[in-house]
Amino acid sequence: MRTRWIGVLLTGLATVVSAQSAPAPNARVTTVGAAELAMARGDRPTARALARSVVRVYEEGQQRWSSADLTAIARAYVVLGDAESVRAALRAFDAAVAADGNNLDAMIRTGDLFLEKYNAPEARDSYAQVLTRDSAQARALLGMARVLDFEGKPEAMALTRRAAAADPALAAAHAMLARLFLEAESFDSATVAARRAIARDSMRVTPWALWGASAWLTGDSATYRQARAAATRINTRPNEFDEELAEAAVRNRRYAAAVEFARRALAADSLSARAWGILGTNQLRAGAMAEGRASLERAFALDPFHVWHKNTLDLLDQLATFRTVNSARIELVAPEAEAELLGLYLLPLLEQAYDVFAARYEYRPPTPIRLEVYPNHADFSVRTVGLAGLGALGVSFGTVLAMDSPTARQRGDFNWGSTAWHELAHTFTLGASGHRVPRWMSEGLSVLEERRARPEWGQKPSVPFIEAYKAGRLRKLSELNEGFVRPRSPTETIHSYYLASLVCEMIEERHGAVALPALLRAFRDGEDTPGAFRRVLRASSAELDTQFEAWMQTRFARPLQAIAAGDGTAPPQGRFIDVMRQASAAFEQRDLATARRLLVQADSLFPQYGGADGPAGYLARVALAQGDTATALRNIRRVTSVSETAWDANALDESWSESRGDPVGAVAALQRMIWISPVDLSVHMRLAQLAASAGDHTTAVRERRAAVAMRPTDMLEARYQLARALAASGDKTAARREILAVLESAPGFEKAQALLLELRGGTS
Repeated sequence: MRTRWIGVLLTGLATVVSAQSAPAPNARVTTVGAAELAMARGDRPTARALARSVVRVYEEGQQRWSSADLTAIARAYVVLGDAESVRAALRAFDAAVAADGNNLDAMIRTGDLFLEKYNAPEARDSYAQVLTRDSAQARALLGMARVLDFEGKPEAMALTRRAAAADPALAAAHAMLARLFLEAESFDSATVAARRAIARDSMRVTPWALWGASAWLTGDSATYRQARAAATRINTRPNEFDEELAEAAVRNRRYAAAVEFARRALAADSLSARAWGILGTNQLRAGAMAEGRASLERAFALDPFHVWHKNTLDLLDQLATFRTVNSARIELVAPEAEAELLGLYLLPLLEQAYDVFAARYEYRPPTPIRLEVYPNHADFSVRTVGLAGLGALGVSFGTVLAMDSPTARQRGDFNWGSTAWHELAHTFTLGASGHRVPRWMSEGLSVLEERRARPEWGQKPSVPFIEAYKAGRLRKLSELNEGFVRPRSPTETIHSYYLASLVCEMIEERHGAVALPALLRAFRDGEDTPGAFRRVLRASSAELDTQFEAWMQTRFARPLQAIAAGDGTAPPQGRFIDVMRQASAAFEQRDLATARRLLVQADSLFPQYGGADGPAGYLARVALAQGDTATALRNIRRVTSVSETAWDANALDESWSESRGDPVGAVAALQRMIWISPVDLSVHMRLAQLAASAGDHTTAVRERRAAVAMRPTDMLEARYQLARALAASGDKTAARREILAVLESAPGFEKAQALLLELRGGTS
């Protein structure tokens, strides 16, 4: 069989050679097709030889070329694949379109090449040119769907379905559907789509690889072996099979497996830029920084168009300038200017979280756990997906975490403490489940753990959430993964996080604290979601859906009655909204009595809502306007106790607490403010003073260290105050060391001299 196939290729090569003198119709197209087939079968030498034979004639420039011939020439350049050949291919495709403005094939292939080289805007333009001429052109629809998927847009699924419907024989469309289903963990649907792709083109490795990926992810070893055997019959060294498996593993958070599949792919083809890139990216995700960089450098040398790899290599250059600070089990990597400050808070926080999660999930991940903190959100995004534009705040690859620094966003955009807690929770749920926990459950547990950690942390119910839930715009439990990977609206993803956390909360409430860890172990043992539910909860997915609906109707009975269902395109309506509008109008008109009456009514309609724009926040403003600071403080604390980003409310909480002689309340508000943003020096100074007055020397020392870490204008004074705090804490050795450093810089600093004498007197 293989001998016959090579003979066909050689016949094609002979045809091209004879075509130099008298080209036969379609000879070049036939030869290029043979070259592409040889490449698909893993025979790179033959593929390149065939492609060069076509290119050589073209570059001699002695003939006129038709649009079809120019398209074939471009395809030959694509097979050659080096940087200059890629540029030549684009020129040849352009020439083909110039020769025939209706050459849709050339336009589509131009888009394919642009997308293969990570230029989504140019790819989109190419596909759009085709779709303006033929809106049902299946290959162009598929290309546009691939652009959307490249950009992380949820519309990719619908457009891929359109492509498959426009041309049911298009194997690539069914293969794309299989990939999208795998990402959503819809493994049954992925298997069906992969089998359809195989039925339409069984001589390509990709459909078999996708079938094998679905089988591997579900633990179906027999089907996996069958798929690999079929791929091996097509290509005895099927690197593409393992590359597809590696990418499926990544999309399902199986990063260690992705490394192994990439290594297998490289064993089959050491010149695969794709495999080197997958290997390097996932070595970095595992914390193997030097090895990951070396692999990415190999990938980029083979494919200098790969913007993800270029971005990541640039980021690694920047990361080399970061500083590392450590605690017993946590390694914090942050910019030199921020590492000391952030380490004061993150290291003890994550050490505490480690102990909490280890007890809860009966699992201890290997240490150190590495947390990278980026002061530029685009850099964090590159670390995560290779491109700027990711909307997330943090990511967990297991024992390597990355997140935005508090300086990466505007104050009040997020809580960096709860974000770090959230990401470390993933480390435990991924590890305890062998990285097999469904996306919805891992995210739901992380959000639930935020709320458990501190009452103000984590997501809380909101008017848009209740409106969307009541309208049926959120997914059922059995479909919840779709809400994360393919949201139907801009708000569905954030609502899905909260919804998933409520599912986890309901499971624990009904089945006890052992249920959630037991589910993780069931996933580790290879159970799918229905199987895990039957094993641990003794219920089917449909029964869980029914139970959860009843639980939600009880949990949010009042707001579900008081907020109208909507389609998400207009402002929410309902009794709660109407009463709040009336209350706001009364407050603006200074009719405080009416405003207060209406706000109390609104509060009874949605008692769980604690946003600053809700009843509690307005009631605080009404009370303050009436001179009732006690009531104002009580209501503002209803906001600060449930809202993790309420900087202004916490500032009022702190101010009113101090004015009423409540230093404990003031300290609590300042502590919360630091987790919203740690870069306000005055907050650290006030907290240090209050803590010292209360005899909390540990907090006072930490806050004086924070002030020094922020490099204030008067550094000598900051270090002097740190020395005083250390002395008050009883650590006279550290205090003396600090004050000597101050006097070394300013020998005449009298306050420092006096403190040094005091310290010496205390030790004589």
